[in-house]
Amino acid sequence: MRIKHWLKILVDLNKVRITFAVTLTTIAGYILAKDGIDLGIISPVIGIFILACGSAALNHIQDQDKDAIMKRTSNRPIPSGQISSNLAIIIGLLEVIVGSTILYFGSGFLALQLGLLALIWYNGIYTPLKRKTAFAVIPGSIIGALPPLVGWVAAGGSLMDPKAMVLGLFFFMWQIPHFWLLMLKYGEEYKEAGFPSITSKINTQQIKNSTFLWTVATAISALMVAMSGLINLIIFKLMILAAAIWLVVVFASLLKSKSEEFNPFYYFMRINYFVLIMILVLSIEPLIK
Repeated sequence: MRIKHWLKILVDLNKVRITFAVTLTTIAGYILAKDGIDLGIISPVIGIFILACGSAALNHIQDQDKDAIMKRTSNRPIPSGQISSNLAIIIGLLEVIVGSTILYFGSGFLALQLGLLALIWYNGIYTPLKRKTAFAVIPGSIIGALPPLVGWVAAGGSLMDPKAMVLGLFFFMWQIPHFWLLMLKYGEEYKEAGFPSITSKINTQQIKNSTFLWTVATAISALMVAMSGLINLIIFKLMILAAAIWLVVVFASLLKSKSEEFNPFYYFMRINYFVLIMILVLSIEPLIK
């Protein structure tokens, strides 16, 4: 029971659901650049996963005061007293060191640089910035563009390749509507915790309108991926087209200003499904063509 208890603490501290998703984008980047898969994928995947876990642990330390106030986060390991800040720091730093070492020796210096840039951007720029501005998510979304590029360069791809830029653009774009939907659901909690919330800057309908526009931009960036040469088989291009149209149609209802009860989580899950479809297409298509 004690082992299970500590495993649960580590899973929560390392935000494993998020770090696992980050790892999936690294896999996609590697397979796309390699145009296949080999044993070289192991080091960037393990390295970025452990590095992301370390970054998540350090973020828990940075946000512990705010986490203790918000109902959604008050049960996290540090504010709930399950683990001390000092032990969390040790775990986080060890994970950063181990993940960085694996990236450097297994994938090269450029992959390490990109991995550390993601950590610095998340812990050093975005986390402090979100205490200053409600629009921190826009520069903060750069973080999501970096893990697939780690996989890309680890497989021998060039950062100057337009395909890499399109890939990074897509994984940047989708995070903004994703986060603003969270704000529509938890905006009041963020305000109570002292975070500047977009819900205090513009009204709900304006946020919904902006979320729709960013979602359209996400769909367009997905079509750019399909037409950039990253995807070659017509069936997969059609799958992306169909998924992009479906996403825009679903999110078009955000433009309605009716007073009926609005469930942000419904849309939150739909954009997550869309991104999962994209990751699967990007990871599978090069393996079967």
